[in-house]
Amino acid sequence: MHWLVRGWHDMLQCGWISVVHGVAVAIAGSALSLLAHRHFWLLAGAFSGFLVVAPVLATGLYALSRALDRGERADAQLLLRTWTRWGTHRRADPASYWCLVRFGLLLALAGTGWVLTSAAFITLFAPVPISSPNDFLRYIVVGPNHFVFELWLALGGVLAAPVFASSVISMQLLLDRRVGELEAVITSWRVVMENPGPMAVWALLIMTLTLLGFATALLGMIVIIPVLGHASWHAYRDVLDVHSLPERAAPGASP
Repeated sequence: MHWLVRGWHDMLQCGWISVVHGVAVAIAGSALSLLAHRHFWLLAGAFSGFLVVAPVLATGLYALSRALDRGERADAQLLLRTWTRWGTHRRADPASYWCLVRFGLLLALAGTGWVLTSAAFITLFAPVPISSPNDFLRYIVVGPNHFVFELWLALGGVLAAPVFASSVISMQLLLDRRVGELEAVITSWRVVMENPGPMAVWALLIMTLTLLGFATALLGMIVIIPVLGHASWHAYRDVLDVHSLPERAAPGASP
């Protein structure tokens, strides 16, 4: 809860440049809903897959919180450099700034895999084509074959757990320190194994707040996304001592 409070304070300090992340997610989710409103089997997988790729979407929020921690300017220029100055760092270096791009692509691939798996599962076990939220509730959630919804949730949990363990502090670490993807993933797993209780509660909080954002027709995401993004930076700073690792130059600066 302390992380969430600090995330709230960071959002207030950054102002619109932080909130715009939530607005972007809400707009993207609304567009996806319009495009896939007749294919809810796909929409269900896409929305749940959002949790997989969320660490990538929050990269700008991590950069803003990092700047606040360091007493630097957390403004639109920093955000622009974070997303556009990849070319100023050597791609051949395993620990270069490009490792964030590579890890982001891996998470995107994992998210796509879950969307396809979820769609295939619902299509296979649903008694009728699922084309709307009402169909999903009627035939999957409270349908005669109750095991379908439970199995769908269990399958999502089995696939999401290792992804969460691999990414809960990985993007923050890659942004902050000169390490490669493998070291970041191993470190993230170590953090989860050493702090199973807090990390389980943190995962539950993320899922609950995300579901709350969906339940408010995505309007809640405008605040939830920046708060969770900033809070995730403080989670990383609290659970991991990184002083022995070489510091990464700020985006756009010399490596």
